[in-house]
Amino acid sequence: MEGLIITAAALAPAVVLFYYIYRKDKFQQEPVKELLKAFGYGVISIFVSLMISGPLGRLGFYVDEPVTFWGAVASSFFGAAIPEEIAKFLMFWLLVRSSAYFNEHMDGIVYASCVALGFAAFENIMYLFTNYDDWVSVGIMRALFAVPGHFFNGILMGYYYSLVRFDPLAPARDRYLVLIAPIMAHGIYNTLLSVTDVSPVPALLIMILFLFFCNSLRKYCSRKIQEHLRNDGVIQ
Repeated sequence: MEGLIITAAALAPAVVLFYYIYRKDKFQQEPVKELLKAFGYGVISIFVSLMISGPLGRLGFYVDEPVTFWGAVASSFFGAAIPEEIAKFLMFWLLVRSSAYFNEHMDGIVYASCVALGFAAFENIMYLFTNYDDWVSVGIMRALFAVPGHFFNGILMGYYYSLVRFDPLAPARDRYLVLIAPIMAHGIYNTLLSVTDVSPVPALLIMILFLFFCNSLRKYCSRKIQEHLRNDGVIQ
């Protein structure tokens, strides 16, 4: 019984954000079955990311338990941000590359964020069961930060992907930012969490920077959602 409770608690933040982004798509909402498919693709992307991060670790790009500042940065980017965002992008691209439903700017944000939420939900289940004795506190912290973090990365990916998809003359910068923006956001997030024990900067200051970064990312993603809704003529 407790296992079911933990699973439900792990899935809850992803379900809430799933519903939020579904409701934000105010015009020509995507079929729920397509969004659930995107969610499932996100789950698959976890295993794809392991196929990337594993070789990077064996080649010495990062270590699991860094003891220096730059080691924490390398672990954050090569152990998490780069393989995970590449994997999510690959699954997102496979889903939408020829989709008949992808016909609005907002659709990029909706599908990419649903892929990201699939990844986040499955990862959350693993984390909560791994921390079985302390799953409540771990679940609360991840519901407030980790799951929304993946969600925001998906919004960034989908925002730039739609810019490129609907504008053949989109600048090269936008094409690069489809991957670079979520990778940088993800990498900075992880770095701020992992450098506390290896940085000379006081932990309190790092935590303040982390909270500031999370709030800034939330506001930026909210503006990008509004921008694509305006691009689609949903709001003026």
